Amino acid sequence: MSKAAAHWYAVNYREAYGLFICNGILFNHESPRRGETFVTRKITRAATRIKLGLQDKLYLGDLDARRDWGFAGDYVEAMWRMLQHDKADDFVIATGRSYSVREFVELAFGELDVDWSKHVEIDPRYFRPSEVDHLQGNSAKARKALGWVPKTSFTELVKLMVAGDLELARQELALKELGRQGPQRGAAHR
Repeated sequence: MSKAAAHWYAVNYREAYGLFICNGILFNHESPRRGETFVTRKITRAATRIKLGLQDKLYLGDLDARRDWGFAGDYVEAMWRMLQHDKADDFVIATGRSYSVREFVELAFGELDVDWSKHVEIDPRYFRPSEVDHLQGNSAKARKALGWVPKTSFTELVKLMVAGDLELARQELALKELGRQGPQRGAAHR
């Protein structure tokens, strides 16, 4: 509701006072910086930790929910283009393609050569009472008016996120191994 209110406030101020205000209606935009509570990052973080033996299971909700996932960097470019446009307007920013949570899981675990079916379990607690089964955006207006097109494919996005989380998991494993060895001789203690 707050997003809808903000959208209409922006439209009102643009129309009433002639201010240059654009609304970007951005579909899911992901990157290795995405918070770990979001499903995409939850998947890539768990997959890499499972690969390195730091975790055994990943609990998810509806694997058949479909989302229009794009790369945050591409969406930042779209926002920049909105602000460079000669006329303030409202634009939907999306890839125009949707993928299921299952497809995201398959790609992420596949990138690591791990059989996801041995590690992913469905937990009813993660089903949302008002879940939208299929979200897919139409960014035709942004493509035409702004010349914007997403450059990063879904597969590239998943690989990028897995690579980022694999590095974090390696760091976590190194710290864990260091902790098992105990303090090193000659190390200063505080």
